[in-house]
Amino acid sequence: MKPSAKPYMNPYIAGACLGLVLIASFLILGTGLGASSGIARIAAAIEGWLLPEHTANTQYFGAWGKDPLDYYLVYMFIGTMIGGLISAFGEKRLSFQLEKGRQCSSWKRMSLALSGGVLVGYASRLAQGCTSGQALTGGAVLLTGSFIFLICLFASGYATAYFVRRQWDD
Repeated sequence: MKPSAKPYMNPYIAGACLGLVLIASFLILGTGLGASSGIARIAAAIEGWLLPEHTANTQYFGAWGKDPLDYYLVYMFIGTMIGGLISAFGEKRLSFQLEKGRQCSSWKRMSLALSGGVLVGYASRLAQGCTSGQALTGGAVLLTGSFIFLICLFASGYATAYFVRRQWDD
């Protein structure tokens, strides 16, 4: 963190605020939160602008009709990105940098980040939901599968960290 930046928000307060947003989503929209559907629908719109006939005839993107952007998660995703930028700018944390350890080259770090992002994005659409939708929405309605998913997610994260910890500075 830069010396001029303010300290981060208390994680317990941030979690409570996220919980309030989730409750508001259930009350106002009748459904929970997620991110992957918004991103997928933006991709469908871009493909629709470039290749309209092809997009309309695909089983995946075509099912969303002529206006895939007409969906609440598209606006939530865009609002999250804009809100994050405003927050980072307002708190003097906005900077473009590549975070990596001394043992990891820039090329390797960017390649692994891109590969991981594509893999997680594909898996989230294959599963018809992302980790935030599964954890927040599924956990909020006490789905057993969501709790099993969270346990597996954290266990795999800790296991993976064990193998890649030497890539980062001590």
